Amino acid sequence: MTIPNIAIVGRPNVGKSTFFNRVLSQRQAIVDAQEGITRDRIYGETEWCGHALRFIDTGGFIPDDMDIFNAAVREQAQLAIAEANLILFMVDGRVEPTASDRTLAQFIRESGRLYLLVVNKCDTLKQDYQVHSFHELGMENPVPISALSGRMTGDLLDIILNQLGLEGSPAEIASSNTLRLAIVGMPNVGKSSLTNALLQREQTIVTPIAGTTRDAIDSYLKWHGNEITLVDTAGLRKMSKIKDKIEYYSTVRTQRAIAGCNVALVMFDAEKGFGKQDKAIVDLVIRKGKGLILIVNKWDKIEKATNTMKEFESEIRFQFRALNHYPVLFISAITRQRVHKVLETAWAVYQRSQNMIPTAKLNDMIEQVVRENPPPAEQGKVIRINYAAQVHRQPAVIAFFTNYPKLIKISYRRFLENQIRSMFDLSGIPLKFSLRRK
Repeated sequence: MTIPNIAIVGRPNVGKSTFFNRVLSQRQAIVDAQEGITRDRIYGETEWCGHALRFIDTGGFIPDDMDIFNAAVREQAQLAIAEANLILFMVDGRVEPTASDRTLAQFIRESGRLYLLVVNKCDTLKQDYQVHSFHELGMENPVPISALSGRMTGDLLDIILNQLGLEGSPAEIASSNTLRLAIVGMPNVGKSSLTNALLQREQTIVTPIAGTTRDAIDSYLKWHGNEITLVDTAGLRKMSKIKDKIEYYSTVRTQRAIAGCNVALVMFDAEKGFGKQDKAIVDLVIRKGKGLILIVNKWDKIEKATNTMKEFESEIRFQFRALNHYPVLFISAITRQRVHKVLETAWAVYQRSQNMIPTAKLNDMIEQVVRENPPPAEQGKVIRINYAAQVHRQPAVIAFFTNYPKLIKISYRRFLENQIRSMFDLSGIPLKFSLRRK
C-alpha cells in the first residue's frame, strides 16, 4: 500500500512546523518565534492506529511577495499541494482571517484536493469559538487544535484517517531495504543542487545565498527497484563562526542526519579546494562510522589539462591520508556531469557495509601477516595476536584477541588496517578495531 501524503500549508508563523514535530514526536523541523524559518518541503512519517502517514511541512505562503526566498517558498508549497492526497490548511485562531488566508483558501479549493481547515492556537475549550470567524473562507467543519500543547491533535488524526478512507484494519506494508544517503558539506557547495539533480525535480530551494537550506530534508526515490532516502542538509561551518541560533539548530540537525544515515556524501567546491573545514566534516563522518564518498562539485568550472583530475585527487589524498580508502567523484550538479555515478557508488558502498568478513578467511590472513610482520615487542614483552573476528557492521568493527592489547602501537594498527583493506573490498567503509585481552 502507498503511504498517503498530507501537506501542511498556511501563511507564516501559524504553527505548521510545531504541528509537524508534534505528530512525528520529534524535533525534526526548526521552530522559532521568528517568521519564515521553514523554506523547503520537509517530509516525515508517523503511524496512527496502525496506518502509516507521511506529512509534508512547508514554508509560510505569502501570495504576492516577490522576494527571492518567498517566491521559492511559495513554489515549494504549491508543489507539496500538487503531490498531496490531503491538504491541512492551517490558520492562526488568535487573529481574524487575513488576505493571505483568503488567497490561499481559494487556491486550495481550486486545486481539487481533499482538504481540512485546521484552526491552530485554540489552547483551551473557551477558545474554540475562534473557529467561527473562519467560516468566511468557504471551508466546512474547521477543526480547532493546539499544536503546542497537543490539544485535539489526536482527534485531528482520526479525522484525517476518515477523510482518506483508512478507518478499517491497516494494510500490511512490506518492509524494504532502504538506503539513507546524507548530503553534507560547507554552505553553498551545491548540496541542494545535487539533491534536485538526483531527483530530477526542484525538490529543495537553490539560491546563490549561503545558508539557504536550514532543515535536514528527506526526499524519497526509487533507483533500479531500490528505495533511497536522500537527506539534504544545512551547511556546516566552524562552531566559532555561528552567531545565529537558527544556524546553530541547523547544524544540530545536520549532525543528527549524519548519525542517522548509512552513507554520507561529503561535498566541497572544486574552485575553493579541499580546506580545513572539509577535513573536519570528513573526520566527523568517519568518527560516526558511516560510509563515505567524497564529492568534488562544480568540476565544470575548472580549467583542465590531461591529468588535472588525477593530480587533484592525489593532492586531496596527500592532504588527508584517511581518504585513501574512500571513493572520490568529480561532478557538476548544475550540468549533471557524472551525477549518475553518485547513486551507483553510494549503493555499492551501502552493499559492502552490509557484508561481514568470514572469520576463517580473516584469521588465515591475520596469521600470515603476523608471521611475516609480527607486532614489535614492547617493554620486553612479546605480543601475540591469537584470534580476530568481525563483531559489528555499520560501522565495521573487528575484534582482536591478544595477550597485551594496550601495547600494540597505532602504527601497527594502521598496518593491519591496510592489510585487511587490501585483502577485502572495504572501499568507502570506516574500519574500527577493538583490541581485547585473551
